[in-house]
Amino acid sequence: MKSTPAGNPPPAKSVSESQIIMTEMVLPSDTNALGTIFGGKVVSLIDIAAAMAAGKHARSVVVTASIDALHFVAPVKLGEYVHIKASVNYAGRTSMEVGVRVDKENPLTGEMKHTATAYLTFVALDSDGKPKLVPPIAPSTDTERRRFEAAKIRREARVKLAKDIQIHNG
Repeated sequence: MKSTPAGNPPPAKSVSESQIIMTEMVLPSDTNALGTIFGGKVVSLIDIAAAMAAGKHARSVVVTASIDALHFVAPVKLGEYVHIKASVNYAGRTSMEVGVRVDKENPLTGEMKHTATAYLTFVALDSDGKPKLVPPIAPSTDTERRRFEAAKIRREARVKLAKDIQIHNG
């Protein structure tokens, strides 16, 4: 059984305090034979943006615990811009769910299109590499409250899946 740190969590933080927006241009080295960005490159960008949001929220080093519900909905072509938005949807005692949305932009027309969505879980670590308490989230808008409630449901599913995997693997 994992132990969690004792004590009271830090004061709650708003979602906006840790939001991240990154923009990248798709270069030839980022593309496959079809001239679209490698899925792995998108995953890398998602993980970086999410880690930055989680790190800002916790004000500590964070590690990726899981990536789930990653959905690619449209390809991104060579020369297009990729906009990655990440924000903490929910915080438990030592972990945080970060939601990430990826959009593409045609630099010639300005047309934007949603291309991917993902949810990642991060654990905050102290200077000894042990899990540390993180501030709770204080959602303030209807959208933030909706994301917060949906994140709690996803967390329950992740906890169940982790237990099932542990039982299966002995």
